[in-house]
Amino acid sequence: MEIKRPSDSITTMTNLVMPNDANIVGNLFGGKLMEWMDICGALSAARHSKNVCVTASVNNISFAKPIHLGETVTLVARVVRAFNTSMEVYIEVYAENIKKGTKRKCNDAYFTYVAVDENYQTVKVPAIQPLSEEEQELFELSLLRRQLKLLMAEKITLKDAPELRAQMVEWMETSKG
Repeated sequence: MEIKRPSDSITTMTNLVMPNDANIVGNLFGGKLMEWMDICGALSAARHSKNVCVTASVNNISFAKPIHLGETVTLVARVVRAFNTSMEVYIEVYAENIKKGTKRKCNDAYFTYVAVDENYQTVKVPAIQPLSEEEQELFELSLLRRQLKLLMAEKITLKDAPELRAQMVEWMETSKG
């Protein structure tokens, strides 16, 4: 099976925050941002797998800074790890105030997508080969997030998640010191 780099799946999407996208105080609705993130992430996963991709889970989403009416929102998504039929996609969100010429990172999230064929049956996806230090870190942490998610859903036990177990031991030892 083909092996790809995370950069092969980079998808960028830009939107303008319009009045119908904002709440009563003039900030972008969190649900609207999640919608945009889901679209951008699904496109990244589809690019990687060359198949339609459906959302399996939102692993983590952070609304760190508000995005205001009239700002542009740029989303950057890339597949950071591929498993058998699923892919974890990391999505970063930047807001830009064009008048002031300022741009800031506001949010990020991890979404999981599953590739499906024309009969909506799951299909295998190409593996990811991280090359940079950042790609390698995202790749390794993805396995821990996956194991934690499966553990919380009671689909595996801690003994079935050796990487997560080792990380937990390391965290506990670090907190003692």
